[in-house]
Amino acid sequence: MSFSHALYQLLIRPLELIFEIVYCFAKYLSDDPGISIFALSLVMNVLLLPLYRRADAIQDEERAVQKRMSGWVAHIKKTFSGNERFLMLQAYYRQNNYKPFYALRGSLPLLLEIPFFIAAYHFLSNLTELRGMPFGPIDNLGAPDGLIRIGGLQINLLPVLMTVINGISSAIYTKGLPLKDKLQLYGMALVFLVLLYGSPSGLVLYWTLNNLFSLLKNLYYKLKNPKRVLRIALAAAGGLLLIFTLFFYETSYQNTPVFLCLIAVALELPLLWHLLKKCLPQRRSLGSRIPEARSGKAFLLGSLLLTTITGAMIPAAVIRSSPAEFVLSTHIVTPAWHVLDAVLLAGGLFVIWFGIFYFLASKKARWIFGLVIWVICGFGIVNYMFFGTNLGTLSNALKFEEELSFDTGDLLLNSGLVLLLIALLGLIWAKLPKLVPWVTAVLIAGAAVLAITDLSEIRKEFPEIKVTLEENLAQQRAQEQEQKDPTEGISFRLSTTGDNVIVLMLDRAISAYIPYMFAEKPELAEMFDGFTYYPNTVSFGGHTNLAAPALFGGYEYTPAEMNKRDTESLASKHDEALKLMPTLFGSADYEVTLFDPPYAGYQWTPRLSVFNGTPIRAAFITEDGRFNRTPEQDPTEDLSACWSRNFFCYSFMKIAPLVLQDTLYQGGNYGAADPNAQTVSGLSTSVGYDMDFVNSFSVLQALPELTEVTDEPVDTFLMMQNGATHENTLLQEPEYLPAAAVDNRGYDKAHAGRFTLNGRTMKVENERHMSHYQVNMAALLQVGRWLNTLREQGVYDNTRIIIVSDHGGAYLQQFDDWLFGDEVDEDVMYYNPLFMVKDFGASGFTTDNRFMTNADVPSLALDGLIENPTNPFTGKPINTDAKNDPVQYVSGSHVYQLNKNNGNTFVPGIWYSVHDDIFNMDNWEILDEH
Repeated sequence: MSFSHALYQLLIRPLELIFEIVYCFAKYLSDDPGISIFALSLVMNVLLLPLYRRADAIQDEERAVQKRMSGWVAHIKKTFSGNERFLMLQAYYRQNNYKPFYALRGSLPLLLEIPFFIAAYHFLSNLTELRGMPFGPIDNLGAPDGLIRIGGLQINLLPVLMTVINGISSAIYTKGLPLKDKLQLYGMALVFLVLLYGSPSGLVLYWTLNNLFSLLKNLYYKLKNPKRVLRIALAAAGGLLLIFTLFFYETSYQNTPVFLCLIAVALELPLLWHLLKKCLPQRRSLGSRIPEARSGKAFLLGSLLLTTITGAMIPAAVIRSSPAEFVLSTHIVTPAWHVLDAVLLAGGLFVIWFGIFYFLASKKARWIFGLVIWVICGFGIVNYMFFGTNLGTLSNALKFEEELSFDTGDLLLNSGLVLLLIALLGLIWAKLPKLVPWVTAVLIAGAAVLAITDLSEIRKEFPEIKVTLEENLAQQRAQEQEQKDPTEGISFRLSTTGDNVIVLMLDRAISAYIPYMFAEKPELAEMFDGFTYYPNTVSFGGHTNLAAPALFGGYEYTPAEMNKRDTESLASKHDEALKLMPTLFGSADYEVTLFDPPYAGYQWTPRLSVFNGTPIRAAFITEDGRFNRTPEQDPTEDLSACWSRNFFCYSFMKIAPLVLQDTLYQGGNYGAADPNAQTVSGLSTSVGYDMDFVNSFSVLQALPELTEVTDEPVDTFLMMQNGATHENTLLQEPEYLPAAAVDNRGYDKAHAGRFTLNGRTMKVENERHMSHYQVNMAALLQVGRWLNTLREQGVYDNTRIIIVSDHGGAYLQQFDDWLFGDEVDEDVMYYNPLFMVKDFGASGFTTDNRFMTNADVPSLALDGLIENPTNPFTGKPINTDAKNDPVQYVSGSHVYQLNKNNGNTFVPGIWYSVHDDIFNMDNWEILDEH
């Protein structure tokens, strides 16, 4: 981490975060970027008005002091010189309790404006959604306005208008002030003109509105009765805006009129409140009842506590749950740096910027400010520890697999408790002020201890993660250099004259979608000609670490069988399963290539060195973004930017009351105005990319390029895993491709009946249902296009292809008759993996309803090619005899983290037994945890 990045994270990023959240909330309400910029300017100026008023007051105090001392200062400078003048000035300043650096107070408004300008400049200049967006006479908010054209000359009008307004405002503000003050402001106006002249019009529009607000503010303070004039002016503006919106305003954005009406009503509130106060009996003002402001110690400690919780304790706990997920293969550094990023952001917001507001506030405001911080600390800790603790699986992009939802009872209980805590904490603050710093200090120490403990565990695990990634990188480079043409890089061979076997695992691909996808896209039947689809297939777990070993190693590697070998580590047994088919095929002189073997070395990022000593040609990591085809920036940078911002945002969401958490979460976007972090609006529209999906999906798109066809008489084996079906995201229909802006409203309306087939309707009621369906369709279409390429290249008929998933989709519940019941919140879809097989020379697409498991994969892959195959690690025969047992045992454990489920046996959890027809719920039995 560079010093400049740390300084930016500490001082500018907190302000940029506020800009971003305000803009996105306004955009959510208005659907219009131009109006959102208006709202952003208005909100930020209103929020900063007390700060600037206090800064102006301090500046005025400094000017008064300078004026009062100017006579004697001038006399001293005229009378004395050299060291004597310096000593006399120091003595005079000391007599007046004045220090020379106090002169900086005169520049306080300017000093405050600089970081806000930098934050606004960085945010709006990089806001890609403004590109190509018109607003009024401006054609493109993402480019200079160019509103005036004289021949071939193009003049940007907004920066000129901004400067004119700034000049008028400065003239009013500096009336009666010394020339140096006037020159300072006029000079700044010219500097802003130069800086912003060629900037995007969205940014210039924002700063023009800021200058307009400053002008109105300066005019306001020159009035004799400013509050009365302001109330009447706001009420009149609100009335005009309401009339304009209701009768004249036309827009394609459906939320905009509602948003404008809300603004109009808000403008009426000051006048209505004034009239209401006139009708109410007069009471003693709040200020007269508030005690003297207490020491800033409680405020400082509260700010430090919030920083420790949101910046260190919560992010460290998240990373500790699975450190490898937060290490990039292209930039191998300890994930503890992400905690430091969060600490800097939290400290910048709570300690520095809240501290500035606190320092510049009045005594009454300081008292209230300290109380608010104290209350937030109190109910924040309670919310984090006791509420929203079971929200499901959290990805490394800090998104939950399931939508956030809370029971009404939990919401009511949490809301009631929050109100009770506010009352109790307020009482302690008012009646027992000496207790507050001590309690806060103890909480800081406790949060710090938890954070340090987690960071210590992360530090212990990182060396092994680093070794794995570095080994993979070195091995992959060596393998690329061994290619016939080093420029080819990652590839695998298929022979037109030998036998080719492909096992493709699509992580979490969902079997139940196949009939509906084939009905929607009839061309899929031609693409998958020769395949047999096995819908009646069960997996042995709902997560990869539980279900994948059986898929790759057969029935010896089901969770129940692995538990029986309780003297061996899960890691060693998992690696045995992954190496079984490559070892057998390689020993039979097959050319073996591996892509992304899941959890190899029992690491989140597969450790390719575990295949050293096995007879394989090459092993590769492909899903690291190298095949990314989106026009946006490097996905690695996107994920790093996500972490530097969203660890703090996630933490803040977790300490918020439950009623606010979904609003703050925003589908895992946390209020980000970033097209590389997808924001979803209902079933049919979204903005931005899910880069985890893009990185995996782009590998499927690249399969034709990665396939090297040879006429040499060689047999080949490809074992590949791909996660495109795991990363549910909305895609653009009917192509089912990622897009910066998805709008499927027309297609979804025209194909509203596609989820009803043969009288059976599959529920597609929310974004999660739709996105799961779409990524499965996208993956199948891309694989189908690759199969067409294999036909064209003459290697389809002599290739055996098995397409299978480790497990199905969690908690989808799209068929009511597949639910397990009230005891567990799961259904058959969770344990129903995709299973499709094409044998040599097969034709037609058929469905076979016989009972299958994905542990049948090794036997089917080896059938007829390796005579009497035996497990090279245990010596036992490889077959499907175990499928004839009375029941199959399925693990319902949800401990998917490798750093938790890494002993000799799987962590105890619920189990199921099933036999024959898995869609007959009478064939399932829920067993006790063991």
